[in-house]
Amino acid sequence: MCLCTERYKGSYTQYLNVQRRARKRKGSRGRLPNPVSIGKEMFGGSFTPNSPQSGEPVVLDGAELEAMRLVDLEGLSQEEAGAKMGVSRGTIWRLLQEARRKTTAALSEGRRIDIKPE
Repeated sequence: MCLCTERYKGSYTQYLNVQRRARKRKGSRGRLPNPVSIGKEMFGGSFTPNSPQSGEPVVLDGAELEAMRLVDLEGLSQEEAGAKMGVSRGTIWRLLQEARRKTTAALSEGRRIDIKPE
């Protein structure tokens, strides 16, 4: 193991503990995600189909739901939605892609949608 890894080993574990706040990153390194501001009060609930099939429920984060609401429902561009939520356009794009994928999977497979407010 090199000296640079040994030197930052203790501070890296503290860094990981601070990182786990609003959203999770895909990897273990990189910069901390910006906090997402949500303009509308979210409720923690679920949508269940009339004839639920077996399968795990799909969990939508509050940030994903807010991005879908701003872009798809209110008709804002991704840049405008990013400015409202306090994140970049790329983050909005990733949130939209994930939310649309989860919603489509739940609708096509008859799975329950759970909303996790942040």
